[in-house]
Amino acid sequence: MIRPVALASLSALVGSVYAQQVGTNTAENHPALSWSKCTKTGGCTSTAASIVLDANWRWLHSTTGFTNCYTGNAWDATLCPPNDPVTCSKNCALDGADYSGTYGITTSGNSLTLKFKTGSNVGSRVYLLESESKYQMFKLKNKEFTFDVDVSNLGCGLNGALYFSEMDADGGVAKSPNNKAGAKYGTGYCDAQCPHDLKFINGEANILDWTGTSTNSGKGRYGTCCSEMDIWEANKIATAYTPHPCSATGLYRCEGSTCDVCDQPGCDFNSYRMGDTSYYGPGLKVDTSKKFTVVTQFITADGTDTGALKEIRRLYVQNGVVIQNSKVNIPGMAAYDSITEDFCSAQKTAFSDNNVFAQKGGLTQMGKAFANGMVLVMSIWDDYTANMLWLDSAYPLDKPASDPGVTRGTCATTSGVPADVESQQANASVTFSNVKFGDIGSTYTGSTPVSSSVRSSSTTRASSSTTSRPVSSSSSSRTSSRATTTSTAIGATQTHFGQCGGVSRYFSAVRLISTDINASS
Repeated sequence: MIRPVALASLSALVGSVYAQQVGTNTAENHPALSWSKCTKTGGCTSTAASIVLDANWRWLHSTTGFTNCYTGNAWDATLCPPNDPVTCSKNCALDGADYSGTYGITTSGNSLTLKFKTGSNVGSRVYLLESESKYQMFKLKNKEFTFDVDVSNLGCGLNGALYFSEMDADGGVAKSPNNKAGAKYGTGYCDAQCPHDLKFINGEANILDWTGTSTNSGKGRYGTCCSEMDIWEANKIATAYTPHPCSATGLYRCEGSTCDVCDQPGCDFNSYRMGDTSYYGPGLKVDTSKKFTVVTQFITADGTDTGALKEIRRLYVQNGVVIQNSKVNIPGMAAYDSITEDFCSAQKTAFSDNNVFAQKGGLTQMGKAFANGMVLVMSIWDDYTANMLWLDSAYPLDKPASDPGVTRGTCATTSGVPADVESQQANASVTFSNVKFGDIGSTYTGSTPVSSSVRSSSTTRASSSTTSRPVSSSSSSRTSSRATTTSTAIGATQTHFGQCGGVSRYFSAVRLISTDINASS
């Protein structure tokens, strides 16, 4: 059964009590995963933490036995009568997970590996925990987020994703008394696609109007929306980073037309789509046959943690060398190399796309979500909606591949079919490691090759002083001769280049697929 999400009500509860309960058949033991907090003056300090599997993958079963509440793409009619979420919530329980044995999730030190297929289970989604019952919250403005990733084992049609969602730190317990499982069991997921495939939202079974969408998945009446920052959506062929603001604050349960609160397309920066076809891939400038470091900087207008978000920058480090982001090479667009309001507006115009990003508040609204705090999500998945063509091939299919913005990678338009991906790439995996977060310029180091667009020389550490700060990408710094770089990423000051490897999702409301666990197996 697909990603079993289960309410588990303790058998001692009686009467009309209903809630997203916790089962007792399998103990929940969170795999340890360390990460580092960094400052420019004090360097990086390792932080002990752990991860938790999303509730939608877990075994959902009767509170009084081992009967599945959900199998394939359907609810058990006895435990979960149609149109009766109260009874379903009372009858079903959410249990602990066998991370490595059932889901192919393993950790070692600061490294996390997600296998694509383990037995009958497909894909997974995990969150970083601060404690046993609380997600680690990240406030991204005026900060830098860095990680190592190995995508060499991810082919066309797969997505090893790392991103942030505006979830509640406790998984929704405080706001939803019906949710007794909380962050300890991976509850409270939301994203900008307003997914309808979650089996429980706010502690209540999403059983109303439930219909199967594939062999292992379905969707209900309600969706769960929130702002989302895609730091990394990628395989070895293509990658994109994308902010998705929502007009709603935090997790918002939607229905019908009320689900139109988020920028689902987002404002993406995919180097191939933006005109540099020799930048990212096996043997290219960012060589995806090897591990590399991904650095993302969240720049504010006044350089403070409370300032307005104005720019999201990207750079890479590989083999000890800093690689500046690629530059846009699209007719009618300046040579942008980061995400700004101007970039997003110009991109939407050049690609004849509706600027939903601006309509939902753009970077201003995204900055508000950052200020509230975001939960770190890591996943591996295939795409039952669009075969991942939006990431690594030509999409949409009704437009010529030669039209600006249509081609996003070299994968064939016939690639990415889940049945093919699951049979031909069953051994695929992604590894994320060496996660670091802190002051801009504090989380990475490396030499910077001399070029006309990079101001620092090839030293081991670029200066982080105020005078070396990149020129703002605000409109005042761009005149009629805008066909130059947006700005150069702020240089690193960290003294140790971290090792390890590692690396979500997008246009699909049903992003990740998993089979339910049979209790007797």
